[in-house]
Amino acid sequence: MRIKQKHRNRAILLLLTVSLTAGMCISGAAADSSDKAGIEEALNLANINPEWTYSEEANAWTMAVVTAVTNAELPDYQGVSVCVPGAYVKGVDTDGDGTEDVTNGTAAGNLVIDYDASVTSTNGQIYSAADAPVIINTGAAGYSAQANQTASAAYAAEGYINIACGNRGKQSTLSDGTYTGDAPSCLVDQKNAVRFVKYNILLGNLPGSVDYFVSTGGSGGGAHAVMLAATGGNPDFYDYEISQGAVGVYQNDDGSYCTTVTIDGKEVELSDGLWGCMAYSAITSLSEADMALAFEYYLDTDYGFNTVFQKQLAQYLAEEYKDYINAKELTVDEEKVGFDLNDDGDTDDTIELTIEYDESSHADTNGYYGSYLDLYLAEFEQSLQDYIDRLSYAEDWTWFNSDGEALSDSEVAAMTDANRAEAYINGWYAKGSTGSGSDGMMGGPGGGVPGGDHDHAGGRPGGKAPDGAGPDGNMAGSPPDMNGGAVEEVGTPDSGTTQSSTGSKDSANYASFEEMLDAYQEDIAQVQAGDAYGNNIVDLYDPLNYIGAEGTDGPEWTRILMGASEGDISMLNSLNLQIAWLNAGTDAEIEWQWNGGHVPSEIFGDSLALYVDTMYGEYVEGAVKITKEGSSGQTENGTAAEATGTDLSDWISYDSENGIDMTLDGAAAYRTSGAGKATPGFDVIDYGQEDYVFGSSSSDARHWDQYVLKVLEENADTLAELFNTF
Repeated sequence: MRIKQKHRNRAILLLLTVSLTAGMCISGAAADSSDKAGIEEALNLANINPEWTYSEEANAWTMAVVTAVTNAELPDYQGVSVCVPGAYVKGVDTDGDGTEDVTNGTAAGNLVIDYDASVTSTNGQIYSAADAPVIINTGAAGYSAQANQTASAAYAAEGYINIACGNRGKQSTLSDGTYTGDAPSCLVDQKNAVRFVKYNILLGNLPGSVDYFVSTGGSGGGAHAVMLAATGGNPDFYDYEISQGAVGVYQNDDGSYCTTVTIDGKEVELSDGLWGCMAYSAITSLSEADMALAFEYYLDTDYGFNTVFQKQLAQYLAEEYKDYINAKELTVDEEKVGFDLNDDGDTDDTIELTIEYDESSHADTNGYYGSYLDLYLAEFEQSLQDYIDRLSYAEDWTWFNSDGEALSDSEVAAMTDANRAEAYINGWYAKGSTGSGSDGMMGGPGGGVPGGDHDHAGGRPGGKAPDGAGPDGNMAGSPPDMNGGAVEEVGTPDSGTTQSSTGSKDSANYASFEEMLDAYQEDIAQVQAGDAYGNNIVDLYDPLNYIGAEGTDGPEWTRILMGASEGDISMLNSLNLQIAWLNAGTDAEIEWQWNGGHVPSEIFGDSLALYVDTMYGEYVEGAVKITKEGSSGQTENGTAAEATGTDLSDWISYDSENGIDMTLDGAAAYRTSGAGKATPGFDVIDYGQEDYVFGSSSSDARHWDQYVLKVLEENADTLAELFNTF
């Protein structure tokens, strides 16, 4: 229900203070009621008097970084900054009398919020200070620490409140050198930032709605955007939040938890749950990532593994993934995904998703087929179709005919959708900026080339990544830095872990298979023994454990955008997240951008703001129904001298009557052609950089993948003979 409120929206939420329920703080029940009161007093912005700076150019007020908790281990990495549209703010109250004293420049004090004002976004959605969405940017590239930074004004014109938060990460240590970067510290710091901002919205210190928080980030930040949305309010994380002095979560004498804050003498429930999620190249779930990527690469019979050991290990991991998926007994409603998966002419059925194996009948995919892979193929086809459908938004491309001659302006103006589709499939074009994934402002995160060209044996056309596989540019207005501040290089595939992306040696750190196996067993035994709270940190970082689980506040909607030539994680991971969210009742979309690599930007007129505004219109009563503005069509050809597009015709067939026709082996071949990171096989290859303990030039990052260990143990005799052979 959308409620308009001219005063403080905290009054609205006080209506939520119903009778005492589980999670409410009962007088005398908390272990120390003064702790609760002390935390809430300390984290009340009215008592902090933060510094605010006004930008006339952006018409926005930005709060200097303040610490989001009362017991921060690393205060420089556990802060929060907020940027709010200037329309929602009368000024800054510097003397505590409730009226604005400063209306521009920089001043310490508290905002005087104008609840009568509104902002109309660039897409036509209308927001006020009481109901504006709140965007939280999850940094954590490579699961690394993110230093505190001020929030960007990039979303001010859209009417959104924008949050930048710091977080501890995999390289974090205390001043005495004690390691403190284990999961779930990074995620917990983001949860605590959400709590801090929600609490101050309830108090009336900040504009925005606690009901419309949206996470967004790219790569490791995309993973955390997903995990933040997937784990909302789940008690598994309470102990970690409490240890840092977070607001709105406390432990009672009887071991239960209190999850309320006191507002005007009443207890109001406070959750770190979200309304939506926009994730770009979400590198999660890591717990299934190695075998999923191995399976996906193994579907391509021509994929050139670097060593015979790696190929054999990938075969075993593919078998393990088949068993893993089938054990989950997954189902999906055809209507929700929009595909007629059983080919009966309708989308009315619920389909059991399985992976089948028959080497003789499906030799083109190394024996694998089944309804799960039918869905995978359908998503690939739809993603290509979506890309082709948006070619009409191209403004500065150069189009060519089959003889390599540039079209005239009149010929470009006369191009139909079918003409553009044919030209794209055959590579008769040179891209312009509108389709390059580098549009930057309000587009979503950019950056992150997936590793460059990777000419595998088997002869892909040119041996190159598909065009656009390495988009550049930064997240809209750079909120916050997707590179996560200073990130060490040790522990990455080309910096001394088990295997590099181009090396012909299976391990630089182990003299024998047995030595490596011992290291795996020892490391994984430590992980499975549990942390200080008895939890397996890999399980805590698996969003599939929490989507739809009891005690979790799930989001209303999610969208995951991956580059179809993504080198960092399998497409199957985002597919699994979509399946889980759809079955949990969340509106979940995935897009595998055909022209994109790692962390692709939004292109052809799409943007984070467009999607948020559209979802707001879809799910908030009384909001404006948003539709994407139609394209005007390109009327002048670009200026490129020759066509540089990738010829996709070896992978895909297309005609104007029947549209796209793609086979599973064709999708797999395209998929692997641009994925230029290390060959899958170990959890320290593509995922060591997203691990919880760094490796070095002489030691692997900590091993934690139980599925890899299972394969190593069950096939030790065969693998030992192949290890480090040339």
